[in-house]
Amino acid sequence: MSTFVLAAPIAGKSKEAEIKRINKELANIRSKFKGDKALDGYSKKKYVCKLLFIFLLGHDIDFGHMEAVNLLSSNKYTEKQIGYLFISVLVNSNSELIRLINNAIKNDLASRNPTFMCLALHCIANVGSREMAEAFASEIPRILVAGDTMDSVKQSAALCLLRLYKTSPDLVPMGEWTSRVVHLLNDQHMGVVTAAVSLITCLCKKNPDDFKTCVSLAVSRLSRIVSSASTDLQDYTYYFVPAPWLSVKLLRLLQCYPPPEDAAVKGRLVECLETVLNKAQEPPKSKKVQHSNAKNAILFEAISLIIHYDSEPNLLVRACNQLGQFLQHRETNLRYLALESMCTLASSEFSHEAVKTHIETVINALKVRGVGVKCSLLIQNHKTKSSLLQHLDSASNASLSVAILAEKYAVDYSWYVDTILNLIRIAGDYVSEEVWYRVIQIVINRDDVQGYAAKTVFEALQAPACHENMVKVGGYILGEFGNLIAGDPRSSPLVQFNLLHSKFHLCSVATRALLLSTYIKFINLFPETKATIQEVLRSDSQIRNADVELQQRAVEYLKLSSIASTDVLATVLEEMPPFPERESSILAKLKKKKGPGAGSELDDGKKEPGAEINGGMEPSASTASTPSPSADLLGLRAAPPASLAAPTSAGNLLVDVFSDSPAAAPGLAPGTDENFLRTECLLMPPPYQPGESKAGLGPPVPWAGEMGWFVCKNNGVLFENQLLQIGVKSEFRQNLGRMYLFYGNKTSVQFQSFTPTRLPQLNIQTKAVDPLVEGGAQVQQVLNIECLSDFTLAPLINIKFRYGGTLQNITLKLPITLNKFFQATEMQSQDFFQRWKQLSLPQQESQKIFKANHPMDPEVTKAKLLGFGSALLDKVDPNPDNFVGAGIIQTKSLQVGCLLRLEPNAQAQMYRLTLRTSKEAVSRHLCELLSEQF
Repeated sequence: MSTFVLAAPIAGKSKEAEIKRINKELANIRSKFKGDKALDGYSKKKYVCKLLFIFLLGHDIDFGHMEAVNLLSSNKYTEKQIGYLFISVLVNSNSELIRLINNAIKNDLASRNPTFMCLALHCIANVGSREMAEAFASEIPRILVAGDTMDSVKQSAALCLLRLYKTSPDLVPMGEWTSRVVHLLNDQHMGVVTAAVSLITCLCKKNPDDFKTCVSLAVSRLSRIVSSASTDLQDYTYYFVPAPWLSVKLLRLLQCYPPPEDAAVKGRLVECLETVLNKAQEPPKSKKVQHSNAKNAILFEAISLIIHYDSEPNLLVRACNQLGQFLQHRETNLRYLALESMCTLASSEFSHEAVKTHIETVINALKVRGVGVKCSLLIQNHKTKSSLLQHLDSASNASLSVAILAEKYAVDYSWYVDTILNLIRIAGDYVSEEVWYRVIQIVINRDDVQGYAAKTVFEALQAPACHENMVKVGGYILGEFGNLIAGDPRSSPLVQFNLLHSKFHLCSVATRALLLSTYIKFINLFPETKATIQEVLRSDSQIRNADVELQQRAVEYLKLSSIASTDVLATVLEEMPPFPERESSILAKLKKKKGPGAGSELDDGKKEPGAEINGGMEPSASTASTPSPSADLLGLRAAPPASLAAPTSAGNLLVDVFSDSPAAAPGLAPGTDENFLRTECLLMPPPYQPGESKAGLGPPVPWAGEMGWFVCKNNGVLFENQLLQIGVKSEFRQNLGRMYLFYGNKTSVQFQSFTPTRLPQLNIQTKAVDPLVEGGAQVQQVLNIECLSDFTLAPLINIKFRYGGTLQNITLKLPITLNKFFQATEMQSQDFFQRWKQLSLPQQESQKIFKANHPMDPEVTKAKLLGFGSALLDKVDPNPDNFVGAGIIQTKSLQVGCLLRLEPNAQAQMYRLTLRTSKEAVSRHLCELLSEQF
């Protein structure tokens, strides 16, 4: 064995030499296992150990499992150990050998040999399958609380039970053992206590009443640890700190319960917490960082417990003062943790004044790198947000962070609008365009805040000195929703116009252009202002302006207002529709400024229920699961892909109006030599049916099984074998779509002549991807898709490459189905039934009754229907268990309205699906696609 272990890395100087050496050894081991001569325990152990080593080198092992199971019956520790190690690492939880393994484990658990019992418990915890939970979930608690069980076995049993409870909580029975396991907190063995605390902490979160007696025992044990000297617990002392891990676990356990009702227990706990705070003031006993880390870990957990109880004013103030000292510490992590804790502490009535004494320290922290995180203390506490805003002029990046955090922690939309407008008022010079873009997007997407936003921005514009960004926000919002406040004489149409126009001469060209657009909107909203606004547009300063943009707008708007009828004007200048939800543009801006990791510190924070407004729209099931285009779906060692910015041609509906992508990229005409596929026609019939072979092409992958995954989802693994993994993710808008294909080389050998090619049934303009794909690398290809008409056959793509001199040929169906071009449509009940009756011809309806292939979960069903693309209509169907949806299939040549009704019968485990559209082929095809999802 040692010779082989040494030889493999030496041979591994060349990958081919290593593979040759490994294959030779595998052939030798296989021959030994299949030979006529029976192997003794030592030889079997040696060969199984070699297989394990080969697997850890990254090579697949498809034999030797039975020999490893046979080692479990050995009475020698070393042989049994290797057997369990092999089982834990290589055996899948769904393996057919699980029953044999379970029998061997049962024998070892019944043997009362502590070493064998520990090995068996470790194996159960490592595999952690449901089958093992069913077999041993009732046996392990008995071992745990038995009086004659050795300490090492108790420790392993507690951790094993914790693992099974986390994976299969429904299989771990609660019984009399629950009251007995609490008393393990009094065990003399510190390892048993540590494992027991972890187990009880997990169990009590679901069954707090069953374990409430643990509070007094945890306080007693914590008191003994805190009051002990570093020499009392020598085996569990870490750099002069007694049992730091156990102390932290006990403090976390106590946070699962309210303050103790027993006065003696509560007094003892308060004494413990005071001792921890006192020790923080003592000079360190060691200069090692491990000592300070262990000491601070206990301190911060104690502060978390103090905040959790929120009942001891003295402790809260002391904790606040301690955190204030950490705010001035040179260690960045300590400052971060202190701010996190003080953020929570600020909400307590007892410590609010104490927190205010440290405001200046927090403001000084804004000058330090990592501004976004440091702002979280004050932005989450509404009472102190003004203090932060007053100091924004000391840090230019702070405004971006405040805008992100205001959106993240907003409890209602009116507060968010107030905060952002206050931010613009105080720190206008530091507020980027992304910030006011975002507030406009949120206001437009939320009907309930539009009137409040119009009123608030109108009042803000009345200030004598008004920042230009405020004028932009005011012009946009009043142009859209000024009519909502026009009933008040103080904000009449003419008053709104005069207020905006008084700022006109002070603004830049871009802002003046926006205001001119607001004026023409006013003519539509308030016809009584038409003469006044036309006079402004007709003035020489507008129609003879030196700036071409302003001159053109003035001339066109004047002509539009003069010749267009009221109906035409209302159509041209109708209210802006809701913006499609995307990643917050200000968060994208922050990530661009600070690099790929920026923003993670903001995303990791705890989100309060209902706190995140996220652009004013609840994300649908389809949009919420779509990662950014730069995501590495395959998880391989590949560099981030290049920018995937969409062309911003007039016909491209995928452009993000709030993104930072370059706006000047022209649209690509057909035939342009660029690295993308443009699907010009999805409807041309294929020259052969799927499943048939054709010279030069491998058989297409059938549309079934995992391919059906993509009907209601846009992301996933399209194809995978031992050599290649192909990931796909896509987005669709009306009749356009964009798909990203990620080709991942799973081997360590280079792919040569790698060529994804167009097939006869599609007219595709493309530039081949890099023909060389390095081992472990990933390349990307983009498809821009246009749906010209309805279709039923999915397009194909053929991938050819050479691996080790052998030509590989793969033909795949691309996951492009008709429902991808669904546009959800909201309808009232009356409109739905009226349209349903109109689509009453037999050829317009397709109905299918089928048996459920998956559990009938209403939430899952709802998510699939949303992923399919239709809008779900509430309170339309008289039966609340039924699902009703509506949408429009968008193609270039026509639009096909679609109504659907899904009726589940849970008792019979059946569904009835009815689809009605204006086109027979569409009804039939959509019915087939959707029925396969249930």
